[in-house]
Amino acid sequence: MRISVVVPAFNEEKLIGATLAAIREAMGAFADAGWETELIVCDNNSSDRTAELAKAAGATVVFEPVNQIGRARNTGAAAASGDWLLFVDADSKPSRELFADVARTIKSGRFLAGGTTVKFETFHLVAGLLVEVWNCVSRTFKYVAGSFIFVETSAFREIGGFSPAFFAGEEIDLSQRLKPLARARGRKLVILHTHPLRTSARKLHLYSPWDHIGFITRMVWSRQRTLGNRESCQPWYDGRR
Repeated sequence: MRISVVVPAFNEEKLIGATLAAIREAMGAFADAGWETELIVCDNNSSDRTAELAKAAGATVVFEPVNQIGRARNTGAAAASGDWLLFVDADSKPSRELFADVARTIKSGRFLAGGTTVKFETFHLVAGLLVEVWNCVSRTFKYVAGSFIFVETSAFREIGGFSPAFFAGEEIDLSQRLKPLARARGRKLVILHTHPLRTSARKLHLYSPWDHIGFITRMVWSRQRTLGNRESCQPWYDGRR
């Protein structure tokens, strides 16, 4: 068994080092299972030292010129040789325990793909409540959070990976397209919850409440037009870090 960990990264020089160190530590859980691993970072047209720092950390670095997270994940996946793909965002720190949960889930043979609940690294009351709502929705409807997705490589490639039609919300679309394939193969999607993924709360500090309210309002009013438009998804693409 071989696991390919893919990290999409756009202007992440502040966090990429700590993220890759956490991933390397967590990969010990796969080594304990006797599995091989590889770590791939997709530099999504960064203007900072993201690629340089990723190479220094021992990751294989590939380049995606179109600034879109789904494309970055797809480019990283195209370079992967693993039986399973594990996508981790560059502002998140998975634990060894979480990777061990993933290993047990894969070994069970019952699941085609999955994700995990998430938890912010720093306390923020309103955001904490919102993320708990998301965790509930995620577990109920089996929607994977984009910050942490594991999927059998053959299944990912069969459905064509992430859709280039989305600049945000691409993980929901992926979940919806994986479900019928999982059913056809007699398997399921799963959302792990024992060891949540620790992720950065930086967007809460970099953008005002009005920025967030504006984005949510636009998405509710016109979901496809908003999520399919780069300018409407600025918190992910304006490079502010």
